[in-house]
Amino acid sequence: MEEPPPASATRRTRERYDQLVREAKTLCASCPLFTDCLFSAVAEHDVSGFVAGTTAAQWRSMRNLLDVEVQADDFDQLAGARGTRRPVSHEEVLRLRTQYPNDSLESLAMRLGCSLSTVKRHLRRARRGQSPATKAPRPRPEVSAVLDAFDAVVDQPCQSPRPGSTRVA
Repeated sequence: MEEPPPASATRRTRERYDQLVREAKTLCASCPLFTDCLFSAVAEHDVSGFVAGTTAAQWRSMRNLLDVEVQADDFDQLAGARGTRRPVSHEEVLRLRTQYPNDSLESLAMRLGCSLSTVKRHLRRARRGQSPATKAPRPRPEVSAVLDAFDAVVDQPCQSPRPGSTRVA
């Protein structure tokens, strides 16, 4: 259900897809976790599939309305696998140094999954009072704003005219 069938699909395939979408929307609408699920899909996680009665195109529209940017989850990091040349946050280096003041710099580098020179560079910058320029994080939208965006995107009338209909300007 991630993508609707192409226009070249058979009528039966399109009808089956429409039926599945209606059933999924009905199930989602009756779920007690609908609001949490919708908020998570729009404002917190990069999800896939049909979530909270919405499609990927609808999440993108809601995110655009709310000016929300959601980063794709890094599954390697979540699984504990270390990648090469992974950027290390300046704040994370300083936090770990404060949390483990007696650890060697080599131990901190291992905890961070980076090189010793990276840890030293961040600590030198901190001593000099330099901090790398970071973008201010965008504020998360309120749940009510996500629900309003849902109403605006999902409940809006169809924008394109149906075949055989005329559009009055």
